Amino acid sequence: MRFALPSRRLFSRRLCTLPQKLNNVSYLYRDRVLKEAQCLLTDYLHSARAISFSHADSIVSYAPFSLSALVSKIPFPPNTAANDFKRFLRRFFSYRPVNEYEFFFESIGLSPSSSSLAASTYRSYFLSDDASLLAAVSALVGFGFPWRKLGILYSEDPRIFSVDANSLVARLCALDARGFHRVCIISICLAFPSALCAEADPGGEIDLLFQDLRKAFIDFDLAGLVPEDDVDVFLHTCRKIRVFYDLGATKGTMGELMGRNRKIFLELDEALIAQKLKFFINLGMEAAEAGHFILKHADLFYLDFDNPTIVMPEYLKCIGLDEDEVNLLCRKYPYVMGKNKLRNLPAMMKAMNLHKQFLGKILNGNLHYLSSEFVLATSHYTALESGFLQGLERLKRARKVQFLDSKLEFMQSIGFGENTLTVKSMSLINISAKDQLQERIDCLLQLGIEYSMLCRMIIAKPIILNQCKEMLHEKVNFLCNDLGFSLEYLDIFPAFLSFDLENRTKPRYKMLKWLKELGLLKKPFAPATVLANSERRFMVNLYSIHPAAPKQCSDLCSLEGKLLHRNLSKQLYLAEIEKASLCHSS
Repeated sequence: MRFALPSRRLFSRRLCTLPQKLNNVSYLYRDRVLKEAQCLLTDYLHSARAISFSHADSIVSYAPFSLSALVSKIPFPPNTAANDFKRFLRRFFSYRPVNEYEFFFESIGLSPSSSSLAASTYRSYFLSDDASLLAAVSALVGFGFPWRKLGILYSEDPRIFSVDANSLVARLCALDARGFHRVCIISICLAFPSALCAEADPGGEIDLLFQDLRKAFIDFDLAGLVPEDDVDVFLHTCRKIRVFYDLGATKGTMGELMGRNRKIFLELDEALIAQKLKFFINLGMEAAEAGHFILKHADLFYLDFDNPTIVMPEYLKCIGLDEDEVNLLCRKYPYVMGKNKLRNLPAMMKAMNLHKQFLGKILNGNLHYLSSEFVLATSHYTALESGFLQGLERLKRARKVQFLDSKLEFMQSIGFGENTLTVKSMSLINISAKDQLQERIDCLLQLGIEYSMLCRMIIAKPIILNQCKEMLHEKVNFLCNDLGFSLEYLDIFPAFLSFDLENRTKPRYKMLKWLKELGLLKKPFAPATVLANSERRFMVNLYSIHPAAPKQCSDLCSLEGKLLHRNLSKQLYLAEIEKASLCHSS
C-alpha cells in the first residue's frame, strides 16, 4: 500500500490558515516564499542530509507550522524583489542548521508544542544522526503505516522508534501469518502500540490480546464488515475494543464475546462504550468482570443514561426498599435526595453505601431498573424540588450563572441531588472547573477516605474542596503521620482540612509538643479542641494546663522567630531553644 503525499497546491492552500504570520515578508509573496522554502528544504534534506526523497517530502509537507516558524526568522531585506527570495532562502539554509526533529515530529502528527518538546530530548539537530529512528520509520512506512499516523505510536511508546528495523518487520510479518490483512494489522498496532515494542512471549499479554483479536476479526469476521482499505475505520474499531482492556478486561477472555457483538464496535463510539463500562465499575463490579457482563447483556449499550431523571427517595421504594429503610436513608443522607441523572446513579448509591446491594439486584436480573421507562415511572414533582429551585434562584441573583451550572453538574456527578443542602454547598465552593474539583475528590479517595464518608465531609464542610490536591494530601498526612489519628477522625471533624497548616495547625501543635516535653501536658487535646477555638480560647486552654503556659509559649515562639531571623545555624538554633526551655522550666 502506498500512502499518497499531498500536492504542492494543497499545501499552499493549507498555509493560508496558519496562525503565525510572516511579518518579514510582504503578504503578496508569503505563499510563494513558503512554497519555495518547502522545495529547498526538501532538497536540502534529500541531498545534504541523505534522507530519501519520499521521507524528506513527507517531513516538510506535513510540517507547515515548523516551516512557517523557520521562515519567519529569516532577515529578508526590505523591499526584496520576488525573484530574490529564493537566493536568500538558499543562503539561510546553507549557514543556519535546521532542527530536523521538530519538522519530523510535526509531520508524523504531533502538535507543534509536542514536536518541540520531543525534539528537545535529542542533542542533535540532524535526523541522519539517529540511524535507528530513520530505519524504524522506513520499516513502518514500507509496511504501509500512514506517515501522519506514526505520531500515534510515538505518543504512546517512543521506544518503538528505537527498535531494530529487522525486529519490527519480523513482528509485523508474524502478525501477517496469524491471518490478519495489512490494513487490519496496521490499525491494531496503532491502537495497541505495545504490540510493536514488546518481545514475543507465547501465552503473554500480547499473545492473549491477539488471540482475542483473531477471534473477533477473523473467526467472527468483524474484519469483513469494515472496508478493507480504510485504516481510519479499522483504527476506530480497534480503539473501541481497547476501551474494554483499558478499563480492566482480561486479555484472552474477550474474543468470542466481542465477535458475537460485532455491531457494537461498528455502531457505537468510544465514549459511549466507556460510559457504560464505568457505570458498572463505579457500582462496585470488578473491572475484569464488567466487560463480560455488559457484552452478555448488550442491550445495556443502547439504554439512555444521560436524559432520564431519577428522583430520590421515590426510586429507592420502587427498587424494593421498605419504607422504614427509606426513611432512615432520608434522615442519614438528605443531600442525596431529590432529582439527578440516571448516569449519576452509581455515585448516589455509593454516597448512601447502597452500591453493593443495588449491584446485587442488577446481577440477579433486575436490569429493568436501568431502563428509561422504569425511571420515568418513578419520577414526579417533590417539595425538595421547590426548595432547590428557590435556593438556586437566589444564588443566580448573587453569582455568575455559568459557574453555577458547572458546580451543579459536578455536585450531581458525585451523588448529590437537587436539594437545599446541595445549593448551600455550591455557594461555599469557589472553584468552578469540574476537572479541578474531581481531581481533589480523587486525591482524597486515593488517600483512603471511604466514598460515603467523603460525601458527608463535603456536605459538612464544602470549603475543603477550595484547596489544591497537594495541600489536601499534606494535611491528611499531617493528621495521620504526625498526629497519629486515623482517617475516620475526618468524619467527626472534617474542618481539620480547612485550617491553614503552616499558620495555624503546625504552630499550635508545636506549642503543645513543647509543653508535653516539659511534662506540663498530661493529656492530649483533640484536633477539634486545638484548631476550632480562637486564639484567645486556645490560650485559655493552655492556661488551664499551667498558669504560666501562655506566656511561656508566646516567649518561646518569639525567641524562635528572632533566632530564625538572625539566620543562626541549625545546631546553634537548637542549642538556644534547649537553653530557653530549661530557663522556662525552672
